[in-house]
Amino acid sequence: MTLKFFIFSIFVCLALNAQHKTKQKTILTKNIALIDSGKIVYETYCLPCHQANGMGVPKMNPPLVKTKWVLGDKTILINILLKGLNDPIEIDDEEYFNPMPAHDFLSNGQIAAVLSYVRNNFGNKAESITVQEVKDVRNKK
Repeated sequence: MTLKFFIFSIFVCLALNAQHKTKQKTILTKNIALIDSGKIVYETYCLPCHQANGMGVPKMNPPLVKTKWVLGDKTILINILLKGLNDPIEIDDEEYFNPMPAHDFLSNGQIAAVLSYVRNNFGNKAESITVQEVKDVRNKK
């Protein structure tokens, strides 16, 4: 009886492990697709100001590389994209003065995609932003 239980337990563990790996692969695939679509949004709306390398333009448009604005609180970042930014900001002892227009015309999916792209490129490594997170922030207005 003990040997049968042991063998059964091994099969259950193997099945659960396979199921977990499949789920992880699905999540990774969805995340890659999200980030890939975010690149298109970035190249369309963000690249002229923040540049192809995410370094921005000195004294005008801030860099998106390893800053608290990009890697920090998701709600703040989502709000910047939805509402724009009119006040100067300081990053690494340099002020940036060029106002950023609101991009609230973008869909929740586009915003989640582009912010996930930014949070996972240019040397950044941060958790992606979901469509639901964007929707929640947008609905709070």
